[in-house]
Amino acid sequence: MSEGADDDGGAGAAARSPGGSPGGDGFAPSALGTREHWDAVYERELQTFQEYGDTGEIWFGEESMTRLIRWMQKHKIPLDASVLDIGTGNGVFLVELAKFGFSNITGIDYSPSAIQLSGNIIEKEGLSNIKLKVEDFLNPSAKLSGFHICIDKGTFDAISLNPDNAIEKRKQYVKSLSRVLKVKGFFLITSCNWTKEELLNEFSEGFELFEELWTPRFSFGGRSGNSVAALVFQKT
Repeated sequence: MSEGADDDGGAGAAARSPGGSPGGDGFAPSALGTREHWDAVYERELQTFQEYGDTGEIWFGEESMTRLIRWMQKHKIPLDASVLDIGTGNGVFLVELAKFGFSNITGIDYSPSAIQLSGNIIEKEGLSNIKLKVEDFLNPSAKLSGFHICIDKGTFDAISLNPDNAIEKRKQYVKSLSRVLKVKGFFLITSCNWTKEELLNEFSEGFELFEELWTPRFSFGGRSGNSVAALVFQKT
């Protein structure tokens, strides 16, 4: 579920409902929050890869991958630590992790076409130590557990746009995260829809902020801010 834009923007920042905030139901529902949308996206991406070898774009750009890997290196995360990429999309981030030497990495996505695309790209890269699974993170299988690191680049954003009770789905996401992540494990999230303060509120139960990662700032009309939030939480 995590593919498809340039630089440090996601697939498109969500529109806020008038007077709303994401703490309630402040995001306008969007097709970006539906499985049907992402199935269609990855069916097209898979066909494009099979015909032209194009792996597709990277949600939040290459810098977002570099930012996360640098953090893992800075904090000396063992290369054999179990890493889960939530909503892996085309699996390009998994490839980067493997190239940096990480050897216990898993990518999940609820779109079978995304997992097929990821598998094809990983095979083309000549990598064999990456696990791929078709999984709905809101209803994960019992085997999906015990991870030292969980990474999300845009999946929580997409879930927040689901037209069918997004608030409840966000709560279920946090419950699933708590179940699959080890105690003292780290959760690295990159979002273009949520601010730091909002993410702190969303993940207030069972997690604490470990570090805020640097992201590019913008200035417009005398105001400045970040177009992307990138935070590291630790499970308590």
